[in-house]
Amino acid sequence: MIVKLYEINPDQRVISQVVDVLEKGGLIIYPTDTVYGIGCDITKARAVERVARIKKVKPEKANFAFICSDLSQLSDYARQVDNNTFKLMKSFLPGPYTFILNANNNVPKILKQKKQTVGIRIPDNNIILEIVRQLGHPILTTSLKEDDKIIEYPTDPEIIHDEYKDLVDLVIDGGYGGIIPSTILDCTGFEPILIREGLGKVD
Repeated sequence: MIVKLYEINPDQRVISQVVDVLEKGGLIIYPTDTVYGIGCDITKARAVERVARIKKVKPEKANFAFICSDLSQLSDYARQVDNNTFKLMKSFLPGPYTFILNANNNVPKILKQKKQTVGIRIPDNNIILEIVRQLGHPILTTSLKEDDKIIEYPTDPEIIHDEYKDLVDLVIDGGYGGIIPSTILDCTGFEPILIREGLGKVD
């Protein structure tokens, strides 16, 4: 199934439909402020396993991130964030950045890595943020591009639907997506470390 949503005043009935799919353990493909992503409700272990199979990785070894609706959800899944890191996140978010933080015990066990970290995204895209707000907690996120593919990230939602319609439960057409992923900053140590420079600029 494919549904159309616009960033400005997204249709609340369609948002509710997407949330219902997530609550039932479904997988969705959605727009962000960078590339199209695939994800699910972080509390649905079988859904997380489905995403991992599509990405051809084990859930506990995958570098999945969480999409949060705002910074108030940080304390739910990350250990205490120092003032400098919080100020950095506040200045960059919402935006095309992924922050790696020390995870707390609220992160589902299926997603725990040996490093005990969690990636946090707050994209500057009202469609996915409104979905997370209605769901009430983060969704798991990862880009559609497979690591072993050299091709660019898929951008056309109609083509994405044709390719993934048998693997996911719903595709959101939010317009053409980008081809540059988020910038990743590791903030688990004394000072931030740039892991990947993407769309987000880092001075």
